[in-house]
Amino acid sequence: MATTPHIVILGAGYTGLTAAKLLAKRTGATVTLVNERDRFVERMRNHQLASGRRLRDMPLHDLLKGTGIRLIVDRVTHLDTESRQVELARGAEPVGYDLLVYALGSHADLDSVPGAAEHASAVATFEQARRLRERMRTAGTVAVVGAGPTGIEAATELAETYPDRTVRLATSGALGGALSEHGREYLHQAFDRLGIQVWEHAKVAKVDADGLLLEDGKRVDADTVAWTAGFTVPELAGEAGLAVDGRGRMVVDATLRSESHPEVYGIGDAAAARTREGQELRMGCGPGGLAAACAFQAITDRLAGRTPKPLRVKGDALCISLGQRDGLLQPTELDGSPRGKVRTGRPVAMIKKAVLGATGWYNLRYPALVVAGARHA
Repeated sequence: MATTPHIVILGAGYTGLTAAKLLAKRTGATVTLVNERDRFVERMRNHQLASGRRLRDMPLHDLLKGTGIRLIVDRVTHLDTESRQVELARGAEPVGYDLLVYALGSHADLDSVPGAAEHASAVATFEQARRLRERMRTAGTVAVVGAGPTGIEAATELAETYPDRTVRLATSGALGGALSEHGREYLHQAFDRLGIQVWEHAKVAKVDADGLLLEDGKRVDADTVAWTAGFTVPELAGEAGLAVDGRGRMVVDATLRSESHPEVYGIGDAAAARTREGQELRMGCGPGGLAAACAFQAITDRLAGRTPKPLRVKGDALCISLGQRDGLLQPTELDGSPRGKVRTGRPVAMIKKAVLGATGWYNLRYPALVVAGARHA
């Protein structure tokens, strides 16, 4: 490896941007950040954008000012792991690297059900959330598909913002299945209060212009559909010959280094991060931040000739907003099972607002906060 290594980070989401700023500040490496857009997207707030709220405009050039990081706004088309080069859609020359941090995240899985890509709007990207916002201007009824945290937050935000519209939610499982008994009861009460109609154990067979067709033959009528049922990852890692799991996520060790290519690290949704005990982290911003901090520490340790420490996580939690004035905080084990006491109400809404503010503002400007937080995780 070169004396002054060139580190390339792919993806400027929460994890990629944090890792890039940490590595640029704490190492002597040359750092290049590649992202398809020239702006940072607060993905955790896209459900608010879909309901009509304005989000902060955050140009990446402003967030990177003074860091020395080279920003390339382009789409990655191929990874050549033998020559250690990144090929870009518009770039005339490939970008070479000594170390690569793969942080391309995930996107909504709109191909698993016929008609979803054509008729549904996801909230995984800024453009998708904005499209749903435009459709809500004229829609009298919206059907939200999926009851994970994103689906719950989208349904409650839309119902609170548009009390004169009909909001319906269809889930293949039970509403609040990952919550404790008290958490499920509170969630059902919140949905009742907001007038959200729920279809549980309802598998969607098709999406069309008039709503949803379920596998049992029943219909859920809707003028527009919000799709939050499942996420998938880019295929670049597998196509490049990197070891991936059955979902296409990069297989990494407990220091976030690829198990097949030691010069590559994977963080965020696109990598299957595991603790040294073998427990896999869920997809999400919180676990992604821990993975970014661990990968940064592992890279700096190895550059300094030290043995890096493996990822250690004691527990997890789901902090779910239920509109602007209500929320639910459920501590969980790493396998997703609920533990401890669930907290609810306006105090949780305030906590979630603080988390969004910190993650989308302070942590991106002061990434050392992520490392400090990871030490206590």
